[in-house]
Amino acid sequence: MNLDDNVSEHFRLVISQKKAIKHLGISTIQDLLMHIPVRYEDVGGAVNIEQLHDGMGEGELVTIYAQIQDIEKRLMWKTKRYAVEGYLKDDTGSMKVRWFNQPYIADSLKYAKYVKVTGKVTGSGVSAYFANPTIEVMPGIPDSTDTQGVSNGLYPIYKSSHGITSRWFYYALRRVLEQADLRYLDDPLPDFIITKYNLPQLSTALIWAHMPESYEDSQSARKRFAFEEVFYLQLAAAIARAERSATDNYKILHRDDDLNGSLESFIESYPFTLTQSQERAVNSIVKDMSAGRPMARLLEGDVGSGKTAVASAVSFMVSYNKLQVAYMAPTEVLAKQLFESFITYFRDTNIQVGLLTGSGCKKYPSKTDPTKPTKISKAQLLTWMLDGTVSIVIGTHALIQKSVMFRDLALVIIDEQHRFGTKQRATLLENNLGNKTPHLLSMTATPIPRTLALTIYGDLDLTIIDEMPLGRKKVITKIVGTNKINEVYAHMRTEISSGRQVYVICPRIAPSDLSSKDGQAPSAQKLMMARLKSVEDEAANLKLVFPEFNISTLHGKLTPAEKDSVMQEFSENRSQILVATSVVEVGVNVPNATMILIEGSERFGLSQLHQLRGRVIRSNHQSYCYLATTNKVVAEPTRERLKAIVNAKNGFELAEMDLTLRGAGELRGDSQWGASDMAMEAIKNLKMVEAARAEAQAIIKTDHNLVNYTTLRDKLDKQGKVHLE
Repeated sequence: MNLDDNVSEHFRLVISQKKAIKHLGISTIQDLLMHIPVRYEDVGGAVNIEQLHDGMGEGELVTIYAQIQDIEKRLMWKTKRYAVEGYLKDDTGSMKVRWFNQPYIADSLKYAKYVKVTGKVTGSGVSAYFANPTIEVMPGIPDSTDTQGVSNGLYPIYKSSHGITSRWFYYALRRVLEQADLRYLDDPLPDFIITKYNLPQLSTALIWAHMPESYEDSQSARKRFAFEEVFYLQLAAAIARAERSATDNYKILHRDDDLNGSLESFIESYPFTLTQSQERAVNSIVKDMSAGRPMARLLEGDVGSGKTAVASAVSFMVSYNKLQVAYMAPTEVLAKQLFESFITYFRDTNIQVGLLTGSGCKKYPSKTDPTKPTKISKAQLLTWMLDGTVSIVIGTHALIQKSVMFRDLALVIIDEQHRFGTKQRATLLENNLGNKTPHLLSMTATPIPRTLALTIYGDLDLTIIDEMPLGRKKVITKIVGTNKINEVYAHMRTEISSGRQVYVICPRIAPSDLSSKDGQAPSAQKLMMARLKSVEDEAANLKLVFPEFNISTLHGKLTPAEKDSVMQEFSENRSQILVATSVVEVGVNVPNATMILIEGSERFGLSQLHQLRGRVIRSNHQSYCYLATTNKVVAEPTRERLKAIVNAKNGFELAEMDLTLRGAGELRGDSQWGASDMAMEAIKNLKMVEAARAEAQAIIKTDHNLVNYTTLRDKLDKQGKVHLE
């Protein structure tokens, strides 16, 4: 069995299995070897059904691995409560399992085949059964003979796909390790890194990963592969940084006394005083743009921390140097709000600011009234961008159209970096007649742990705004079940009667359709989704509860013009309650809104909940956030997760909690940037990330083209470009 052989040469694969391994990126035997287990089950203490029939473990807590069969839910006529029954089967026999008053168990096991069961056995012999055990669906299990062959009871669990199981990988990889010669594997990691960080060689790590002799061996292997993946990401980032630094760029002068005085005067004209964090951010960005290399910086600040004020200050610097700025926002609503904010900031200057969106263009100031913007044609705005008349252009994806060109684009600002892809960013950087590389300032209000930021945004320097503007009060956040909703409505009436406004967020736009083409009863998934509140139903309900107030709705199916109309109405307090989906998550700014009710809050991630709550951190009024759950009583796991929102002091602390509770993959997702779950878990380790970053930068500093690291270079070429967004 050669490492370059196709998997199908050595394994009989049906069509569904071929599709599955292709989906998992597996083609050769070497690819198969690199399919590392996602975790291990400790089956050393497990028993089999035959042993339970013989009386082992009666009345004691025991664990078995088995197939689950014949699950049935029935109503007990005496108690009028549900019982769920089924059979567990392994190579030694079968036995009954029962759950009382837990009807949802039947739905959760509807598609299960293999399970891990832990509980106490009632009775003995053929009448022995499990009563109300805990049960976990497994991707595969060892049979009784496998258990004896698993070293120290560690059974590897592999990532599977539709058509192929973890169990298949388990048997296939045992055979590969027996027949393939691992001596021909080229280890891409340099020897000095392996020695320095006490990592196993590649061949050793593969054996320890798939057939570990001990828990320590399995963890040592995972450490090696996790370091390797993070190292590749950092290496790609270091190469990108080196390539960008070598390009011609704009040097933004700032040491001239007149210019410094102008910047200070500009900032002093703000209707508020910058926080120390904002001042540090402005200084670091200005210093970066004058360093003689293209800046690439991520500005990370919590919701409401004042990133737009920082962006306007550095935009002023670029404009003062007779150069141009492109400010790209993810939505028209946000682009228009940013344009309005820039009008306020630049009202006492002669700097021209433009707005370019799919629904129209504007320019400030207008010729007829220097205090207001004016609508202009797209052609006119493009002409003024090309000749340099307009210094700052704020827009959406319309900024990356082929027809859009700048005379001297020196700074690109991208709001909510993670909402734009690599190609979009690259296109914006290329739309420049000046033929120089613009400086790049990416901004995000999505709180990201430092370890995650260092990895995902490895080619960017990091600036954090960790203060809130003076006078801002912490949002009072409460978790409520459906039995408390009338109390929430009473508080809503109090807030609105005091002149304030309220957001109500729903997970769905319209009610769930329970009809079925084949006449079958709706699935458990459909029934669960039907319980989630929708914008349409909730708006109708609130009109009955609050007939004295105006209620509007906002969601993704509305046209841009309709969205603008709704937001204009709400921002002018012509509607007091805005019922919306999470479309309001980013950028919507209505300082008078002081309360938000999030229905079905358990359906949202912690970072998204934090973003939604940020809609009511826009003034110095006391604000409130209610996290409403779908059920009357909040289940303990849900309550524990939502408590993180209540207890976290800021978004960064919350992000660390989210990383611990749900894993890094929940924050980013491997579909977005190509890292495995193992690498995502590894980046919780700040020391590992910093070590991988330092080693990658040191190598690229002395050997940019990896001439002395051919195996490493081949590995990177095979992976393709790493998308760091």
